[in-house]
Amino acid sequence: MALTDLVGWMDEYGVPGAVWFAKRLAANDTLATGAHGAGPYIPKEFLFSVFPDLNHPEEENPDCWFDLYIDSHADRRRIRAIWYNNRLRGGTRNEARLTNFGGGRSALLDPDSTGALAVFAFLPHGPGRQMECHVWVCDQGAEADLLEERIGPVEPKAPVVWQPGEIARDLFMHTDAGPGSCRLLPGEIPPAWLTRFPTGEEIIRETVKRRQRNGLEPDRLLMRRRECEFEIFLSVEEAVYLPRIRQGFSAIGDFLSLAQTILQSRKTRSGTSLELHVREIMTEEGLLADTSFTYRPVIENGKRPDFLFPSKAAYDNPAFPAERLRMLAAKTTCKDRWRQVLNEADRIATKHLLTLQEGVSEGQFREMSEAGVRLVVPAELHRSYPASVRPHLVTFENFIGDVRPLSAIQGP
Repeated sequence: MALTDLVGWMDEYGVPGAVWFAKRLAANDTLATGAHGAGPYIPKEFLFSVFPDLNHPEEENPDCWFDLYIDSHADRRRIRAIWYNNRLRGGTRNEARLTNFGGGRSALLDPDSTGALAVFAFLPHGPGRQMECHVWVCDQGAEADLLEERIGPVEPKAPVVWQPGEIARDLFMHTDAGPGSCRLLPGEIPPAWLTRFPTGEEIIRETVKRRQRNGLEPDRLLMRRRECEFEIFLSVEEAVYLPRIRQGFSAIGDFLSLAQTILQSRKTRSGTSLELHVREIMTEEGLLADTSFTYRPVIENGKRPDFLFPSKAAYDNPAFPAERLRMLAAKTTCKDRWRQVLNEADRIATKHLLTLQEGVSEGQFREMSEAGVRLVVPAELHRSYPASVRPHLVTFENFIGDVRPLSAIQGP
């Protein structure tokens, strides 16, 4: 569909009282891994808030039915929301899912939708009216970009709940800090951060203090630090912006300006966070900047890959063997963005792409491989990929091991 259709959809269903749930579809949501009982996973706490009748622990696997319209693909279904709760009775499951989509004919279960941004808009309902839900599954990156302009970045494992017109609830619906959390208490936030929002590098430094290596392998360390850094970011965001929101606004323009500032801050963080973590961990692993790797170099025709190995100097030296060069792009999702790396370094045939996306379809992976893209995926996410794809994934630790010896020779 045209982007104008999506704009109209956002305006129609972005009404007060509506609740949006946005997530990146994992392979376990779709049929990409061949899982039984496929259907989008949605946190049960959210489903309980939308369907209170679902929250009946005394019943085994309580459920409810509602109408769901996948407007992006002209599809209507009668959907079942179910809480699989047999763990309360000695079983293993305690999760909520939406089911009855009709298999791979649904855009939500199509394996090629893995990694796509999907937005569920639950509409308000009054006495005697049933809940209904309208869904948009993004087919292209431009659609995801447009939606994220409205609700902020949506990353793997980090769904977004958005309630149109309620900025404080939209932006600061965070859970309380639990044991081991990196959430900062008000007294732990540096005073300077309250007047000038910290840079990504400053938040990364605080993250490293709280999540030191302690013998963790690079893959696990990357995932733990990403979680920690996001909690720190949310703590600072709430401390800086929530008092301003509570003061109220004298003009709509002031309200919109602050909302845009917050969303832009989130976009900036999302755009650089992963590569900053990768740079920090590679340095801790003994790789030297501008000797073992170069971060964001400018090469031919103004191209700027995230990382070059062993260095920009080696890349610029035509006598340096091309087979000893590597490049790495760092992108949280790869469904639509993997093509961006194809032309980032002309001398390097195989492009390595580090992603946190929870799976790709076999078709997507085949297309990437044929184009010369090799996926680098943290080890704990490998099980999210189809069994046929897993043997071809590279762990972050193995990638570091591959590039480590490249700097031994910086000339022909």
